[in-house]
Amino acid sequence: MTMFQQGYEVYVKKCEQFGLEPVNFRYYVMQLSSEQLQAYNTYASEREMKNEC
Repeated sequence: MTMFQQGYEVYVKKCEQFGLEPVNFRYYVMQLSSEQLQAYNTYASEREMKNEC
């Protein structure tokens, strides 16, 4: 979930830079595409395997 939080922080900074109101974190995560969610799940699984070794 940390990657989502980092991505959200970048999003919020860009919104502030352009004078836009960012959506909340929950809505941000809900709007991620299935490809983005799958990429995160793959990354998290690989990272978990490395930590077990």
